[in-house]
Formats: sequence, structure tokens, C-alpha cells
Amino acid sequence: MRVLSVASECAPLVKTGGLADVAGALPGALAPLGVEMRTLLPGYPAVIAALEGAEPVWAGEAPGLGAGRILSGRAAGLDLMVLEAPQHFDRAGGPYLGPDGTDWPDNPERFAALSRAAGIIVDGEGGGWQPDIVHCHDWQAGLAPYHIARAGHVVPTVMTIHNIAFQGLAPAAKLTALRIDKADFTREGVEYWGQVSALKAGLVFADHLTTVSPGYARELMTPDFGMGLDGVLRARADALSGILNGIDETVWDPATDTEIKRYRTPRGKAPNTARLRAEFGLRDAAGPLCVVVSRLTEQKGLDLLLEALPALLDRGGQLALLGAGDPGLEHAFTALAGPDVGVRIGYDEALSHRMIAGGDAILVPSRFEPCGLTQLYGLKYGTLPVVALTGGLADTVIPATPAGLARPVATGLQFHPVTAQALADALIRLCELYARPELWSKLQRNAMAHPVGWDGSAAEYAALYERLVRSR
Repeated sequence: MRVLSVASECAPLVKTGGLADVAGALPGALAPLGVEMRTLLPGYPAVIAALEGAEPVWAGEAPGLGAGRILSGRAAGLDLMVLEAPQHFDRAGGPYLGPDGTDWPDNPERFAALSRAAGIIVDGEGGGWQPDIVHCHDWQAGLAPYHIARAGHVVPTVMTIHNIAFQGLAPAAKLTALRIDKADFTREGVEYWGQVSALKAGLVFADHLTTVSPGYARELMTPDFGMGLDGVLRARADALSGILNGIDETVWDPATDTEIKRYRTPRGKAPNTARLRAEFGLRDAAGPLCVVVSRLTEQKGLDLLLEALPALLDRGGQLALLGAGDPGLEHAFTALAGPDVGVRIGYDEALSHRMIAGGDAILVPSRFEPCGLTQLYGLKYGTLPVVALTGGLADTVIPATPAGLARPVATGLQFHPVTAQALADALIRLCELYARPELWSKLQRNAMAHPVGWDGSAAEYAALYERLVRSR
């Protein structure tokens, strides 16, 4: 089965978040199941530079795209199709932001062009390769299901929501530029409070919708989490699935990780913990060394951690934090730096591996979290997750309740409601568990044995693809 995956980022070539990890891991996870996946990416400079054996399979000019070429090639072990359109993608800055840190004003047009390129490939202009199904990721690919459906194609489409907070909004004045029929600018179509929503277009016109955990799928159909699209999702509940993300275990495995002192059992974490303390300038301590690797935003609950942190530090615990984001949060954490709090503002992939290997616990206090990957890394490395009871965090961490400890299956701690006090209570509980070495070691072994890879989820995607293709 041939699947075209349409994404705005893909690890390790270009990454701003978990979407890239999923787009980069899915092709390899699906290949043993008979799925040949090619990933359509924008032609950012880094992607073009990495492309090997590039051959143009389409060149020309198309409405909603302008002049450009679609290149076929390989990079980082992935089969790629790349939209080379310099007017859209050959620029400094990140995928979505300019060098000044603000959104590119033409982002709607840029990613509409990517969706238009997907339609060209579906039309059979992919150099002899034509997909049986198109899998679209987030708002940046949201117009692909719209264009494919409106062109009358029978190729089914899947739309995956990685984070509904980002909806790809554009003024109604851009309808023509985005190649959207004015007749579709309705409440039942692509209109969202007077604007065009690329994500809503995908939700309305795709054949099937998925999101990245069963818990988040349920949450999205409620006003508290649906970001104004809960009604659309409730209307399509029969076509909505929650398929849990996995992690790439060829990259994240303490037994093979080249960035750390490798280990296979919890006992092997000790040298990494000592190294991490030295790297962050932390003193030896009696309590757990907790790590945070995250964007510093209120969504991630980092403001709650600031308030709850004394509960950890007063009991001999420590914190090492790596992240960037809200300037106020960056300043607040930097101001706490000292012998028990280490802070690095920015992002460093290699350091994130060392932190997850060296930490005793990883804190993920998100107010909402579609799936989350850092808690999965923590499980794999025996770094116990402390997570809010929401979305994929609730689906992936078995809490150390009396029942979870008695069975014994617990792999971490959950807290609810998502407040500073509840997080403080969880940190106190964490310190109590850490003070019981035999129990703590058991929890670590449970965590490291917990399945976090793609096998089960890849099988769900493959079954979904097959069902959709057969339905046509």
C-alpha cells in the first residue's frame, strides 16, 4: 500500500515539536507491515541540502502554488517528495517564524501550496508513483483533504490532529489566494468565526480523523479542550480515532544511546546522574533529581511548577531544566538557578538525552497534552514521569496509587486537578517513594519494561489505511 504523508516538519531534518518525531518515525514503523510511505515536505533550505538523488517529478506552475518543482529523493533514511518553491520556503528563520520570532505573514499561502502539491501527486504527476491514501498532519496540511475532495478524487484522506490549539487561521480576504470556493466559506465548511481555518477544512473534508492518543480524542469533543472545534468533532465522532504516538527506539534507548553512559537496568543510571549534576553545577542531594525538557509555556504547566517547586526543594530534591519560550517563565526559572536548580535556556538535543538518562524523574505538568513524548522517553530510561491527568499523559503513565503498587504495575505519578497544589502534593509523594530504594527500583524496572515503541500504533494505522482503501 502506498501512502503519501504530508507534513510541515519531519525529524531529523526539521523539527519544532512532536509532529516532526511522528512524521519521521511512521515510515519505518509501517514498512514491515507492507506500507510504502513517502513524506511530502516543504523545500526548506535544510531539506533541499539534505536531499540525495533528487529527481524532479513535476515542474510547472499551478494555482495556489505558483511556480515550483516537486523533487523525489531520500534523506536521513526517508523516502521524500519535496516541494521546491523558493518564493515560499527559501528563507531564513524557522518553518513558521522569521528571524525576528514572529509568524511569516504569508504562512496560509505557504502551506496551502504544500497542500496543492499533494493534490498534484494524487493527480498522478508524482513520477509514476501515486498514493492509495493521503495522510495529512495538522493545519499545515489541512487544505489537502479539501482540494482532493473537491477535485473528485477517490483517494481517501486521513487528517491527524497533533495539537488543536494551532488551527491555521487566515482572513476571509485570502479565500481566492488559498483556492477555496466561496461556497465552502460556511459554518459547515471552512469558516471559523469569520476566518478561514485550514485545520477545520481538514476536519470537515477528510475521510477519517485521528489524533495522537485515545484520551485526547475524548477531550477534543468537549468545550474545555476542543478550542471551538468540539462541535465539528462531535459531529464526526464515528470517524475519529485516538492512536497513541510511540517513540523511535533506534534513537531513544539507554542500551544504545551514544549521548550517554549506556545502561540496561536502573542501576546503570547512577553515572549519568552524577554527570548531569556536574554539568548543571548541582550539589549532591538526598532527594530525587527531577528534569524538565519542554517549551516554557502555560500550556505545559511550567507556571504551576514555579509555584510548586518548594515542595520538592524543601525535601532535598533538585531540578534541572532545559527549555525556551515565554520570556517571563525564562526569567523566573533563571532567577532560581543555584546549587539545587540548574537552568539552560534554549534547546540542545544531545543534552536532552543526557538529562533524561541522568534524571530520577521527569516532570510534565501540562494543562493539556495531546500525547506527549518526553514522558515516553522517561519511561524508556527509567526516569519516572510525574504527569498531569490529561490527554496522552493519562494514557501512558500507570500511577503509583495503592492499587498500582499492589499489582505491581505502577510506572510514575499522576496528579489532578491541574493546579500548583496538586503538583506540589505529587512532588511530595515522589520524594516519599524515592526514600524507599527497593520500591523506587521496582518502579524504575516497571517503567523500563513498559512498551513505548510504534509496533501497536503502526498496526492500528495500517489497519485504518486498509479499511479506508477497501471502503472505496
